[in-house]
Amino acid sequence: MLYKRSSELFAAAEKVIPGGVNSPVRAFKAVGGTPIFAKSAKGAYVFDEDENRYIDYINSWGPMVLGHAFPPVVEAVIEKAKLGTSFGMPTEMETQIADLAIKMVPGIDKIRFVNSGTEACMSAIRLARGFTKKDKIIKFAGCYHGHSDSFLIQAGSGAVTFGSPNSPGVTQGTAKDTLLANYNDIESVRALVNVNFGEIAAIIIEPVAGNMGCIPPKEGFLETLRQICNENNIVLIFDEVMTGFRMARGGVQELLNVKADIVTFGKVIGGGLPVGAFAARAEIMNYLAPLGPVYQAGTLSGNPLAMAAGLAMLTALEQDKSVFQRLSEKTIYLEKGIEKALSENGISFTINRLGSMISVHFDPNPVFDFQTASKGDNETFKKFFHGLLEEGVYIAPSAYETWFISDALTYEDLDYTISAIDKVAKTL
Repeated sequence: MLYKRSSELFAAAEKVIPGGVNSPVRAFKAVGGTPIFAKSAKGAYVFDEDENRYIDYINSWGPMVLGHAFPPVVEAVIEKAKLGTSFGMPTEMETQIADLAIKMVPGIDKIRFVNSGTEACMSAIRLARGFTKKDKIIKFAGCYHGHSDSFLIQAGSGAVTFGSPNSPGVTQGTAKDTLLANYNDIESVRALVNVNFGEIAAIIIEPVAGNMGCIPPKEGFLETLRQICNENNIVLIFDEVMTGFRMARGGVQELLNVKADIVTFGKVIGGGLPVGAFAARAEIMNYLAPLGPVYQAGTLSGNPLAMAAGLAMLTALEQDKSVFQRLSEKTIYLEKGIEKALSENGISFTINRLGSMISVHFDPNPVFDFQTASKGDNETFKKFFHGLLEEGVYIAPSAYETWFISDALTYEDLDYTISAIDKVAKTL
């Protein structure tokens, strides 16, 4: 494929935007080469500025569950834009989408809309601290909850010490209140809780991790986490920015029947537009201003374009009772095809899958946390990524990201993808 226009646009962007991109993973640093500049998208396909077409397995990092430019979403945004794009005042539609989200997701009574998944997670942590009157939180290595200071933390010198900043600009004072556990390792959680007894406000987790590839929870892991939180007055936060309204209508809580205290959502709740939300039972949500003492605000929160898009998206997901089954079936079909293609070409690999999330790891051993995900052969992944790109298949430009399946993908698209993987595998 030719990437002349994308190369020119990247060179121009580098002069005025740090690294030429507005989010680091877009820069292709992990895989090399020049990033692809998107021009348009429709259904299962993205088209770049050089008029190349790609079968898309990023789907704007998850929210395009029903495909790009889903007609009800597009129409809702157009009609709402004609009436004004932002008011800084309440609108009826905010209540309508709140009612629908609460109906779909188990265990929540109230929801607050914000502008991104990062803001949702940041606000959820503040709310948990205000509700419990405790300061420390536990997060898991390899789980990403946005770029808020509290989350940019790496492991300290020992298993039960506080973390240290992994980005300049994050203070040691912030880092001391963030404790780092290992995903799928309940004993690492117990150790932190015991050493910091009575000091932990919240445990935040991607219930199905998507930022070290797709990493499902081990059997009993989330259930035991829930029990530990119950026993120690700790707020359990599920970051469902990726999994909410994707794994099931009620997200992972519904799929795996484990209830969180606070749930966060991302762009899917706005039909792919910039939006996020956090939700909980009334007892917790009533701590938020203006009812309670925990302050959170945003002049663009609940903006009419995002609310219109989100209402159209959630309505479609609510009305189509078989959509999540179709998504799962397509993902299983793709998994079997990838397994066959890579196995027949002698490639060492592991595939992780749950619902409509899937990832390929170039290591034959089980991948269940950040450490095991880090053992994958990144050089093979780079060749795999660029090989698929040449074949018109676009996966995340990082070995540490999940693929997202959309309902717009046809079985012909999946067969083409499997054929492309077989072709690329012969060159690895």
